[in-house]
Amino acid sequence: MAKTIEKVNDGSGMTPDGYNKIETWDADTIEEMASLYHRILELMGEDPKREGLLRTPLRVSKAMTYLTSGYNLNPEEILRSAMFKEEYKQMVIVKDIDIYSMCEHHMLPFFGKAHVAYIPDGYITGLSKIARVVDAYSRRLQVQERLTTQIRNCIQDTLHPLGVAVVIEAQHMCMQIRGIQKQNSVTTTSAFTGIFLDHLNTREEFVHLIGSRLH
Repeated sequence: MAKTIEKVNDGSGMTPDGYNKIETWDADTIEEMASLYHRILELMGEDPKREGLLRTPLRVSKAMTYLTSGYNLNPEEILRSAMFKEEYKQMVIVKDIDIYSMCEHHMLPFFGKAHVAYIPDGYITGLSKIARVVDAYSRRLQVQERLTTQIRNCIQDTLHPLGVAVVIEAQHMCMQIRGIQKQNSVTTTSAFTGIFLDHLNTREEFVHLIGSRLH
């Protein structure tokens, strides 16, 4: 594949030359996608040749490639890359993980927070890996229900903990700017395994902790 690397300046000046972000993509794929978006603009009644739209098909192609970059990631390998043997058997919670995903029904964004907990049974993983697993699944065409269970299953099947709990709260643009147009609606989904299913007190502790503001 013909890989292209581009430096993207976000204005923060993190490096001496003013760039701090590098994006990679397959040049042939981007070119083909751009030609399709060019045609979509025409079908919408726009003029892709006018100044403001000249590079829009290219920009949209790169944006969509980034927003669906989770297809190129293996969430289980992410967890395995930082697995450590540890006898800790209390709840580990990573809460308020930002999620940005795309509804597969309308290809409009949904976004919110994910709260993830597990109770280790011999192995723990790096805390950042939990957030990376959330990203790996959310950067795909999704429905919130499946996203919730995929995160749960990945952690359960990889770490084999005593239990996993996942709660996602999200706002869906397909509900806010089209269709029913309810701007303040929030969708909450949850998925549990093991001790979180079998012990009400453990599940209630998790719900209490993700709702508290200890920080």
